[in-house]
Amino acid sequence: MSTESTLPKLLLVYDGECPACDNYVGMVRLRQSVGELVLVDAREDSTVMREITAAGLDIDEGMVLKTDNQLYYGSDAIHALALMSSRSGVFNRLNYWVFRSPQVARVLYPLLKTGRGLLLKLLRKTRINNLDIAGRDRF
Repeated sequence: MSTESTLPKLLLVYDGECPACDNYVGMVRLRQSVGELVLVDAREDSTVMREITAAGLDIDEGMVLKTDNQLYYGSDAIHALALMSSRSGVFNRLNYWVFRSPQVARVLYPLLKTGRGLLLKLLRKTRINNLDIAGRDRF
């Protein structure tokens, strides 16, 4: 049996219409020993999006990393990705260095989320609003 087929698939659920999110997920590289990273656009219906909604996680407030049966949300997701990432390339080394600490991730993630919200407001994007919160259609 090949090692590759036994490695887990990790699902990274993010807003596919967010240029900042799209650039981030396009640059993050995981170590081969961790498993395969599968990108999931939160704006499309999927089993994992239904699971995220059932868990009460607002995808507009944070990306989600699913490993096996564990959901990592927001700063926990970016911290977990940093620990799993390869150290090849400037971006991945910087990502690891900045987000390897869960405390730093918790402090910086809200700043990144605020910047994302402003960017999406300027681009006139709608919210995903997976929790169907009234009055939360736009950023």
